[in-house]
Amino acid sequence: MTTDDFSHADDWGPEKIVTVSDTRTGMRGVLVIDNTARGMGKGGTRMSPKVTVTEISRLARVMTWKWAGVDLFFGGAKAGIRFDPTSPDKEAVLRAFVRALSSEVPKEYVFGLDMGLTERDAAIIQNELGDRGAAVGSPRELGGVPYDQWGITGYGVAEATHAAAQWRQQPIEGARVVVQGFGAVVAATAHRLHELGTTVVAVSTSAGAVYEPDGLDVNALLAARAIWGDALVDHIEGAKQLAVGEELLLPTEILVPAAQQDVIDVTTARELQATIIVEGANLPITPDAQTVLAERGVAVVPDFIANAGGVVAAAYAMDARTSAFPVEPEQIRIAVADRLRRNSITVLEASARDNVTTHVAARRLAEQRVRIAMELSGRIKPDICEIRI
Repeated sequence: MTTDDFSHADDWGPEKIVTVSDTRTGMRGVLVIDNTARGMGKGGTRMSPKVTVTEISRLARVMTWKWAGVDLFFGGAKAGIRFDPTSPDKEAVLRAFVRALSSEVPKEYVFGLDMGLTERDAAIIQNELGDRGAAVGSPRELGGVPYDQWGITGYGVAEATHAAAQWRQQPIEGARVVVQGFGAVVAATAHRLHELGTTVVAVSTSAGAVYEPDGLDVNALLAARAIWGDALVDHIEGAKQLAVGEELLLPTEILVPAAQQDVIDVTTARELQATIIVEGANLPITPDAQTVLAERGVAVVPDFIANAGGVVAAAYAMDARTSAFPVEPEQIRIAVADRLRRNSITVLEASARDNVTTHVAARRLAEQRVRIAMELSGRIKPDICEIRI
């Protein structure tokens, strides 16, 4: 794992980078607390064999902007474990990681769910530290808010998509949709978009992609995912098989990249056919590609605006850690739809008005809120911060 010492720091943060390891289990992990001017550090924890300090630092910064973007009072943080989440040793490694961060959790950081972790893992974290407050996203049976199970993040992505279509005066009903990735987020996104009347023409997973120009059966996709996971693409009869990445260039009105970072580069940005892109994943479009898409007139709803449904749910979950009363999913969905629709339109309008990319417009909104908090708390003198992701 590469740290590069001070290379991740700028005027915004990070405030703390903690790297941990455990010889017995082979665990290697990192916690990055980016900026706590608006509240304690909060962000998900991911497990992947490719985790790096740089990756987690970038994602922690996204969380700083995401919390500020939805105007909720937490700060940016992120944690990562370099390990294969499909390994039978996953639980032992996770417990080792949690123990290693017991000085920071839950006073400075509360574990959440990201790639490679599930509601059961949140329960294991709580068990390891003997503290219900150590993690959010745990099963409802343990008093938690299982927002992955409820599909809250994906629901928010779909609502942001609908808002973007309305802003462009582009009908949502019958609009063709391509989704990259078909994990918990995109499955919920596809389900909600189907309810809104769109036609999902292509989906992809790590195993491949499928395309049906007349529309895929979303309910069949969801059923196949429940049985075969990423291999669902091998079990959709009648659909055309594609290599991963080819789906990005298909004829479509709406594209939802919700897999990995930096999948849309300049070349792809010049060739894709979508008129609306809604970032379900964090950082799926490179900065240069963002400029190309803006020049082409493609409406892009940035990641920390579009996929902020999870943080709205996490805010409810933070309160639920100390409450005996369960939170109802419909209560969260209403709040998610309201905040994400308003923020999406605000950012699209600011982008058009100021002739900047939507990413710049969104960061300006979040940056202003964080800067004011830093100034009021005496952390900085006025106007010294330079934004960076």
